[in-house]
Amino acid sequence: MLHIFRYHSPNCEHKERTYNRCHCKIWYDWHLNGKRIKKPLNTRSWSEAQRMARELETGGIIEQRTSPLVKEAVESFLSDARARGLRDSSIYKLKLLTTRMQEFSTNKGFDFISDYNVERASAFRETWTNRGTAARKKLEALRTFFRFCVDRKWLTDNPAKALKMPKNTEPPVEPFTLEEVEKILAAIEHYPDKQNAIRLRALILLLRYSGLRLGDAVTVSRDRIENGTLILRTEKTGTRVRVPLPQEVTDAIAACPGPRYPFWSGNGKRKSVVTNWQRALKTLFDIAGVSGAHAHRYRHTFACGHSSEAITERHYGAWVKGRQEQLEVAVRQAFPSKFAATTGLKPVERKKSKSKNGQKANEYT
Repeated sequence: MLHIFRYHSPNCEHKERTYNRCHCKIWYDWHLNGKRIKKPLNTRSWSEAQRMARELETGGIIEQRTSPLVKEAVESFLSDARARGLRDSSIYKLKLLTTRMQEFSTNKGFDFISDYNVERASAFRETWTNRGTAARKKLEALRTFFRFCVDRKWLTDNPAKALKMPKNTEPPVEPFTLEEVEKILAAIEHYPDKQNAIRLRALILLLRYSGLRLGDAVTVSRDRIENGTLILRTEKTGTRVRVPLPQEVTDAIAACPGPRYPFWSGNGKRKSVVTNWQRALKTLFDIAGVSGAHAHRYRHTFACGHSSEAITERHYGAWVKGRQEQLEVAVRQAFPSKFAATTGLKPVERKKSKSKNGQKANEYT
């Protein structure tokens, strides 16, 4: 049985669903396989809505559907994401996107996931306020969701695949200059939380000389540092990283309190400790007077800190112990010349040597 009702706006003084003298939108609902389905009739006239309802019933509104409701598809997608072992932060972002999608679907009357096509997926994207990288990431997540639906034969094709990626108008992330590095380190002396200043200095040095993401740095355990070398598997990509650290960094970490973790207690969620350190770093950057500073800039600073970009590229390459040991020597030799501002060591001399193909190559002595 098909029913019609008023979908009163928040500003309407009437709440009765069958009240027919206001100008709020009219919807109809019916039941399919025990589930209630609601859709707008695109009219505000009660008599016109009754006529349209009769035509729908006569024409056979109840049709067989092979796709689930939008809500069911979202729940299945999130359950699969959890079963795949995705990080809590990734699941949180997917949940945020799909929740907005459910709200959009309800407002537009899209009950089934098969109601979506390119035009409707595009209309959903138009509701986003994100720009640049955030919008690109969001579109990638939407494509992932619809690909999940295609794989389960709920859709014949991916409607988000036809949507073009937005232009990335954000400026490139610049590494810190040596002057900025010095200003940030000097600002630690003026940091209001003196008890946390020791940890903050060690964290700054670790970010500077390891190129780690903030989440990996603040959750690192002491046993990950062996003989001055940091060895771990990154949380985001699962990549194994082996990074030699200057003595200044290992000494600063050793001075931090805590038996196992220098930067957190080991309890609670990873997201919480990252958020706490983001706030602490923002305070420090404000004290230092360095505009546009954030933790990720240290990754770019690290990447630019070696004698050759090839060292950094290969340094994060395949996990080969012998190869890593050779790279460690090259990276350690780069410390004095490239990091003199913080280590106080003298720069090393460079010499010319021939590579295997006979071409000249720069090396550190």
